[in-house]
Formats: sequence, structure tokens, C-alpha cells
Amino acid sequence: MRSGRRSAGVFFGCVRVLVSGLLCVSMVEQPVVAAAASKKAVVPSVPQIQAEQRVLHALNRFTFGPRPGDVAAVQAVGVKAWFERQLNPSSIDDSALEARLEMFPAMQMEQAELMQRYPSPAVLRQMIAKDERLPSDPVEHAIYADQIAFYKAAKAKKEAEQAAAKNDGGEGGMAVASDGSMAKGAEEMKSNAALPGDGVDPATPAVATHEEQFYSGLDAVKVINLPPDQRMQRILAMPPDELVRFRKSLSKAELLAATQGLSPMQRETLAALQGSPRMVGAELLETRMIRDIYSERQLEAVMTDFWLNHFNVYIKKNQTEPFLLPAYERDVIRPHALGKFEDLLVATAKSPAILMYLDNWQSIGPDSQAAKNGGRFAMVAKNPQVKQALKDRGLNENYARELMELHTLGVQCEVSADRPVSMLDKTCGRGYTQQDVTQVAEVLTGWTIDQPNRSGTYRFEERRHEPGSKTVLGKKIGESGEAEGLEVLHLLATSPATAQFISTKLAVRFVSDTPPQALMDRMAKAYLTSGGDIKTVLRTMFDSPEFWSPEVYRAKVKTPEEFVVSSVRASGAEVTTAIPLFQALEKLGMPLYGMQTPNGYSWMAEPWVNSGDLVNRMNFAVSLSNDRVAGVETDWARLLREPSSLSAGGSAAEKERKLEAVLLGQAVSNRTRETVLAQFQDQTTQQQAEKSFGIRANEQEPMAQVLNVSSPKRVRPPFDREAAGIAGLLLGSPEFQRR
Repeated sequence: MRSGRRSAGVFFGCVRVLVSGLLCVSMVEQPVVAAAASKKAVVPSVPQIQAEQRVLHALNRFTFGPRPGDVAAVQAVGVKAWFERQLNPSSIDDSALEARLEMFPAMQMEQAELMQRYPSPAVLRQMIAKDERLPSDPVEHAIYADQIAFYKAAKAKKEAEQAAAKNDGGEGGMAVASDGSMAKGAEEMKSNAALPGDGVDPATPAVATHEEQFYSGLDAVKVINLPPDQRMQRILAMPPDELVRFRKSLSKAELLAATQGLSPMQRETLAALQGSPRMVGAELLETRMIRDIYSERQLEAVMTDFWLNHFNVYIKKNQTEPFLLPAYERDVIRPHALGKFEDLLVATAKSPAILMYLDNWQSIGPDSQAAKNGGRFAMVAKNPQVKQALKDRGLNENYARELMELHTLGVQCEVSADRPVSMLDKTCGRGYTQQDVTQVAEVLTGWTIDQPNRSGTYRFEERRHEPGSKTVLGKKIGESGEAEGLEVLHLLATSPATAQFISTKLAVRFVSDTPPQALMDRMAKAYLTSGGDIKTVLRTMFDSPEFWSPEVYRAKVKTPEEFVVSSVRASGAEVTTAIPLFQALEKLGMPLYGMQTPNGYSWMAEPWVNSGDLVNRMNFAVSLSNDRVAGVETDWARLLREPSSLSAGGSAAEKERKLEAVLLGQAVSNRTRETVLAQFQDQTTQQQAEKSFGIRANEQEPMAQVLNVSSPKRVRPPFDREAAGIAGLLLGSPEFQRR
């Protein structure tokens, strides 16, 4: 009770501090954070949560948050039956989601097909350097030709600016990125000019500028007004320089008009003309957001997110990584998210996304045939850069280290006479040594990528593999080429340390920041007896009294991703483009595929609880509820009418009570309710939230317009300003911040 009073006090304090009356979410006083700070595990009470609380708890932990009507639907079938069905996603009809995702054909392409149709900057540079012929396919020809022409124009502009700066006595100067923006620093001042997407976050849409210039003797509007197929044919038939001028001449509104009536593939092609990395990156992040919001297979979506974080890949590792991530999520992570851990581990080990991110694709055994040949070639190589690259090739231990420390065994523990293996902590990596890391790295030499910039598929290259036997964790691994790696992965996947490590991470994600050791031990035992079956581990957790303890109910602080997705789901909003939503995650400090280090984001409260981030959460909630997030549209009048009728003229107090039930599934505290009712009419709240968060409606970036998932103009529902104001404050309340 005392903690609740402190929380409410800070809650009101934030309101008083912000002149606009903007509510600030306070979670720093919540029990979960206090528990995390004290490092004491939750001790479950004998009573278990029951009835509707039990349903809400399951929905908050095994989905990205309940939607309107979800509680009643789960109650109708029973929590246990619902959970068992979620454990078997193939039994759940997800056709509505698949229909939405049909708007993104690139995300369904095989790896090689994607990289062939939409070239990376590395491929374009190579083509220019070798003067290679453009593809014969007319669509691919236009995509390649436009981006190469843009590259040459940018290079010429950059060289002219560098020459001017030199003549003026300046040094360096400013680099011009492919979207026309200025970037400081030596890193941007590369010898070769920017290609479309070079040095640009693939998640950031290009910003088009309307150039007031006569377009090649042809009015751009005439092209836009052509029937869709003729319009597309006319655009693709333009010579590269004309195509660049045409694209630059379009305003945002004209670009949107140019996409009307186009098929998904045509729309995607038009987007790719602005730069393949931007298009691929935007589609990758948009489809992930849409799946999290709309998939009926919510446990699969949650577990996919869990494993993407566990086997983290950073999208900005290099310019090729964004092209490898669609297949990584679709073919590697999601199909194995609820299967055997060993199958998932092998799939990630062979994934080009992981091999490139953790550099194993370049690892070469010191005594391998490739290393010997490299030394001889280096002696005769004339190019200094080639000579140095051949000399520097060798064993890379990055993946081997992360495989043991982050993917399987856990943090390495030192073994000594005072602390033998038998005394190591259960979360410890069972005393593996640096020698073990080196031996695993040698085992995995030869696991590489075939044509990383062209096809991007896994292959085992014998000539790179380190010959001879190895010893890992005291076990001799006989020389057997690729099979050595499979043997080591099996050894790691079946280790008791891995069982404990994976069970601990799952318990932290689904139960508590400080889960009871008895629960983790029970889950680890289920892991080992089932051969690492994730469904069995999750079922064991679901059936444990610790999971249903009152102490863990609403005790987990939502990560930014969970907050954004759950807000959209709770509001029942219609998403026509998810680009502003993953841009919101960047503002909230958790960009998708944006964790640079391989350890992934934390599932605990501490990293996400600070005043600046919490104010941003409130700003997002208020912007969302007032339809000021582009491409996301709410209908509060409909939610207030369903399932029981509430007259359009209902009082603010009636609307607030109904929205509590709709958005949270339970009542908020009296202090929160009083604050919401006192603040919801303050017009400066929305204005400041919109200004602070910076994502406005009807001002979509060009990429958001081109990749809009719903082209036809929708009839806008009646807007209830009172309900929107109340809903925004409830979505930003302390109660909604926890799951």
C-alpha cells in the first residue's frame, strides 16, 4: 500500500511539473523494480490468481497484450485450452495476417532472389568497378540503372564539393548522403561516393524534396495520370538520368498519387528506385510490427521476438546485413521458435545473418588449405590492400565465444582450486575456458556464406576448415569436417548449463525479473528430459504455481516494444503503415534489430525506467489516441459501444470507466482515475505530445506512402475527442506500463 501511495505521488508530481498537464508515467516506485533492486527472488504465495485475473495474466505474458474481446474469447474456451492451442500455431488460422503481408512480396522471396532483384550497395560498386552489364529483365534493369546513375551523380557532386573546399583552403568538408542530407565526420568522407542506402539507417525512409525544375520536357503529372500499368511501364522505360530527375521532381503528394492502383510488386519496385536498402529495411521492420500486432498466433510471435533477441543480429553491422534478415526471421527463427532448441541452434549457426554479424563466415583455420594458399598469394599480390587482406586472414573467435556465453552455456566462470566445477553457480557456464572457445572456433571454420553479396546462402567450405581433432569441454571431437560442428552444437544444446541458462531467460521474460530458483530448476529439468523441447519447458512454467502467484501479476515492466505493440492492440487501431511505429521504438530506445552488441535487449525493468523514456511513452500514448501517429487510426466511438452500448453522449466519467475495462481489463487506482479525469480536457497535452514525439498524421514520409499496406481511402470514423484524451492518459498510466 505504501509503495502504491509513493507511485501515485510521483504520478501527480509529473503532472504538476509539466505545464501542459501531460501525465508522466512513474514506475520507479513499483514493486517489480524494488524487487529487482534488492535481487531477491519472488516467493510465491499459497493463493493463486483466479478468474478474469488469470485470463489477463496469460494474455499479458503470452501475447503482445490483449485486444478488445480477447478476454471474453479466452474465457469461453478456458485458459489451459487456449494456451495449448497457442503452443501449436499451425492449428490457428492466420489468413487475415497473411493477406496484410501480401503487400510485401520482397519479404516472401528466397534469399538469392531478393538479393538479385534488389541489389545491395556492395553489388552496385562491384558492377561499376568491373563495368558489368545490367540485368536484361526490364524491371531489374531499371532498378540497377537508376541506383547506379544516382551513385554517379552523388559522386560527381561530392567530388565537386571536395574540390571547392580544397580551393577555399578548407579541409574535409561535409559529405552528401544519398538522400541529400549532410553528414559530418571522416567516416562519411569515403573515397567512393554514397550509394542509395550508404551510411543510412535502412529503417529510415528517404526524405524527398520537391525540386522546382522543368522535368525533361515532360510534365510529371502526365505520367502520374496514366493508367497504373502504363504509368509503371513509362517510368521503367525512362533512361537512368531521366528517371532520377523524374523521381526528384515529385512532391510527397505526387509520389503518393504515383503509387495509386499499382500492384504490391509494382509499388515495391517504385520504392526500390529510391534505394534498395531503404525499401528492404523498411519492409523488414514493417512486416515484423504488423505480425506482432495482428497475428492470431501470438505465442509464436512472442517467442520469435524472444529468440531474435537471444540470437541477436544488428541490422547496421554492414550494408549487406539488412538483406539477410528477412530469411533469418522467416526461415530460421520463426519455424523453430516452439520446437527443439538444438534444431534452432543449428539453424542459427548456419544462418548467413549470424555468420556475418559474428564474423564466422571469414574465419579460416590456421593450418587449413586456404590459409596456406593465402600466404602464397599474399607474396605475389601487387595490390597492397589485397596483399594485407590475404595476410590477415585467420581464425575468428567471435561467434564461438558468443555461442557459448550468450547462446548456450552462459557467462564463463573461472575454475580454481578454491572453486572447482562442482561449486559453480547454476547460471554459470560450467567452467569453460579460453582454450574451449578457441577449439570451438576451429571446429566451426569452413562454416561460411556463398557469395555474400549475391546469393547470401550458407555453405561449408572444406578448404577453410582446420584439420585435425579438437577437444571441447573435455570431449574429443574427431576430425570429420562439417560434422564436427554438429557434434559440438549437440554437446552445447544438451548441457545442463544450457538447460539452466535458457530456462532462466525464459523465466525472466515470462514470470519475474527475479524468478524463484525452484521454478527455474523445474523448467531446466523439463528441458533435459524432453531433449530441449521448448513447448515442454513453457508448459512446465505454465503449470507451476510460481507463474500464477499474486506477486508476479502485473509485475513485469513492459519494454518499449511491448508498450508500443500492446497500445495499438488494446486500442483496436487500424494500421495502414507501421513505419511510424518502428520509428517510435527508436525514440523509445529499442529499435528493432538495433542492439549493437550481441547480448540483445534486457527483459528486466531497470534499463527502461527513467524519466525521459517514460515521458516519451506518455507522448506516444497521447499521440496514438488522438490519431496523430501517421498510418494508425483509432475508433473510440466503436470501442465505447461494444460489447455493451454506451450512448454517444455519455459522461466523461462513464467513458473513463468503460475505457479502463477496454484498455486494461481492470480498474485503475482512484488516484490514477482522478488524474485522468482532471487532465483529459487540457488541449496543450496533445500539442506538446505531438511536438515532443514528432510523428504527425498526414505527413507521412515517402517510403511510408509507397509501402502503405492499404491503398484505398478509408472512411474516417467519427472522432470522440473526449474519449481520445481519456484513452491516451490511460495508455500512459502506471497500470498500463506493466504486464
